[in-house]
Amino acid sequence: ARSKRQPLSLSRLVRHMAPHQDKIAVVVGTITDDVRLAKVPKLKVCALRLSEGARARIIKAGGEIITFDQLALRCPTGENTVLLQGPRKARECFKHMGAAPGTPYAPPKPFVRSKGRKFERAR
Repeated sequence: ARSKRQPLSLSRLVRHMAPHQDKIAVVVGTITDDVRLAKVPKLKVCALRLSEGARARIIKAGGEIITFDQLALRCPTGENTVLLQGPRKARECFKHMGAAPGTPYAPPKPFVRSKGRKFERAR
């Protein structure tokens, strides 16, 4: 499902791969570029998609990008790989989930067009 293929930023990928120097990062989703990251280390990456900026920065740093077909041939058992995913609860729809709007203790975001007097106000 599309909701299980969360995008993963390049900065988060670098942070998670710091302890795993010679392993292949496997991402079932998109790796996106992050302008906040100044220097990209050498990475081995396998992903469904990469944004153009992320692809260029990984290759420029001397990294390697492979497909899942190539990964299956290179590591059939999944040895020396790190499986990563983006933040699953970062989607907009999760802001609307929880106890009903209007209840105390940090209610979820209401589905309203406006915050005016006539829109979702208790009487």
